[in-house]
Amino acid sequence: MDDARAKTRRARRTRRKAGSVIGLTTALALALTGLLTGGADDATAGTRAVPKHAVTGYWQNFDNGATVQKLGDVQDEYDIIAVSFADATATPGELAFTLDSAGLGGYTVDQFKADIKAKQAAGKSVILSVGGEKGAVAVSDSASATAFADSAYGLMQEYGFDGVDIDLENGLNSTYMSQALKSLAGKAGSGFVLTMAPQTIDMQSTSNEYFKTALAVKDILTVVNMQYYNSGSMLGCDGKVYRQGSVDFLTALACIQLEGGLAPSQVGIGVPASAKAAGGGYVSPSVVNQALDCLATGTSCGSFKPSKTYPDIRGAMTWSTNWDTGNGSSWSKAVGPHVHGLP
Repeated sequence: MDDARAKTRRARRTRRKAGSVIGLTTALALALTGLLTGGADDATAGTRAVPKHAVTGYWQNFDNGATVQKLGDVQDEYDIIAVSFADATATPGELAFTLDSAGLGGYTVDQFKADIKAKQAAGKSVILSVGGEKGAVAVSDSASATAFADSAYGLMQEYGFDGVDIDLENGLNSTYMSQALKSLAGKAGSGFVLTMAPQTIDMQSTSNEYFKTALAVKDILTVVNMQYYNSGSMLGCDGKVYRQGSVDFLTALACIQLEGGLAPSQVGIGVPASAKAAGGGYVSPSVVNQALDCLATGTSCGSFKPSKTYPDIRGAMTWSTNWDTGNGSSWSKAVGPHVHGLP
């Protein structure tokens, strides 16, 4: 989250492939290298070219004061790159995408598409993020759900995106968003990558629409990277109140998702890459690593310690790769190897 946009929204500005089917030979090769992983139930979910433990980063398709990057410049530590953001159109549910060539120093669409292919050739997934500050995409009935699925799939075919990220902070309808995502997954095939980035308030209870959506699409869901920032205090799974900016905030809130029905492989920790990237809730990379260790192995916990460990915890996410670059890539250099070294 950038300074300027965070300020204009009272620090609430949140970050916001044609889908190719992996053949049997490729799938076996990926499995041998440990790169094959799925949603909650690998027997029913499509295979994903995503590591067991993965790092997600948002790439900014605009210049907001953070370091301007081409997609090809994104640090190697990132396994999932979420392109920010898709645009809403006048048709409810429909998505569009326009590369900000002028704001990115003359970066062309052809270069962008080539960079997507290069990242994928290096084993990365590149997805399109839906939402952000101006991404008021409304999916509230069957027609808009169809428009969402059709337009998202069209953009996947046009640019080569592997899937989508749902980063809607102005509310969503679980019934129709689930319908849209299942339809999109059916079109995209088994290489589809689906991530989500809800705010902390959205994942406090399984009765919340965002949480209900995540559970409804559990069979196709890659990871939920909740935003542990711009939040304020929240309840942990033990019923106690925790303040943002601490290891306990990360672990006690992750516990709600882990015990609320998501698989450990579908839970990630989302944090700002630097103090400038959000209005509040920044923690040093070492705290992120402590939280991951606490959840995965029961070590390095703060005052909150989960009743069991979750060695399959997916990993971590940051807003953004651009802010990370401007901070010497200190976040990805510290968190990336740690995530990839989890058991």
